[in-house]
Amino acid sequence: MNVDKNEILKKAESYKTEMINFLRDMISIPSTSLNEEKVIKRIEEEMKKVGFDEVFTDGFGNIIGRIGNGSKIIAMDAHIDTVDVGNPELWKVDPFEGKYENGIIYGRGASDQEAGMASMVYAGKIIKDLKLEGDYTLFVVGSIMEEDCDGLCWQYIIKEKVIEPDVVVITEPTNLGIYRGHRGRMEIQVKTRGVSCHASAPERGDNAIYKMVPIIQGIEKLNENLKPDEFLGKGTVAVTQIFFKSPSQNAVADECVIQLDRRLTAGETKESAVSEIQGIIDENNIEAEIIVLEYSETTYKGLEYKTEKYYPTWVYPENSKHIEKAVETFETLFEEKARVDKWTFSTNGIATAGMYNIPTFGFGPANEIYAHSPDDQCPDDDLVKAAAFYTLFPVVFTNS
Repeated sequence: MNVDKNEILKKAESYKTEMINFLRDMISIPSTSLNEEKVIKRIEEEMKKVGFDEVFTDGFGNIIGRIGNGSKIIAMDAHIDTVDVGNPELWKVDPFEGKYENGIIYGRGASDQEAGMASMVYAGKIIKDLKLEGDYTLFVVGSIMEEDCDGLCWQYIIKEKVIEPDVVVITEPTNLGIYRGHRGRMEIQVKTRGVSCHASAPERGDNAIYKMVPIIQGIEKLNENLKPDEFLGKGTVAVTQIFFKSPSQNAVADECVIQLDRRLTAGETKESAVSEIQGIIDENNIEAEIIVLEYSETTYKGLEYKTEKYYPTWVYPENSKHIEKAVETFETLFEEKARVDKWTFSTNGIATAGMYNIPTFGFGPANEIYAHSPDDQCPDDDLVKAAAFYTLFPVVFTNS
């Protein structure tokens, strides 16, 4: 298929105002995890307006728009739930106004990651306008609950065979770089038990908090000694919370629980991470229980879909076909060298790539440094460039 890149860039620029207004509308609708229904309906409206061949919501609550009916299945994903505002006094703008000033759109969800949705929807419009449909089917996915539980939305999509993609594009913010992986993570608890007694005579009991102290110290040392990966960097482990149970404030604790955030680099797995903690427990001759936590919440559609809070690491070599096709797309459009890198945080790629080994990469508008911050923002030019990329990639990927 002969494609004029200048026509794509011109069309993307012509829809800048529409993309800005669509993004501002999404920002104006609070959509924290479990509360996405209103923004889903707004996205459905826009997909239908620009002419998607089919628009539907799956049983989980993800909004999906389809263009074409070819043999190659290409999925592009933007999670459309956001984190909460946090302390409103830290914001310089109303987080739900969608303020647009000096070429920047501000507000909760601008970077993370409703900008990706705005660009994807208008890529669909450009494909239709320029008649770029080919031997591919493009699914544009607005996924839910990612901020609460990365990848659960895509576990549903894959397990329930809603889409069976050949490649997945994650549109989380990459500052217009091509990202080929990121560290995984786990949420773990360690529990010690003791025997309570009156604190005036602590020797009569067995203090569960004291039992936890050497475990905490061991975890601190473990973090210092974890080995780095050349590309993804070092895994980490941190104690983030501590809980206890006691009959009263003047009684010895009979239970102590610590919460761990474990970031997993290449080569680290659930089994290896648990084994390291067990080694600390055994070395100190302490009785303790390790618990890999489970996520269990109900979507706005009323569906409960449980999963273990283990989010696998994923990374693809730079010479992987789909990474090379992404680079080709970028360099064809913009006539400059593509930046190939990785995310610091975690994405829905933990499911598509980490669990199901579906070729996956990231390309998104905005910079991840603004994600979850009171400076949440996206440049309008990023919307245009991302829309152009999403328009051309299916053609480049199919012509292989």
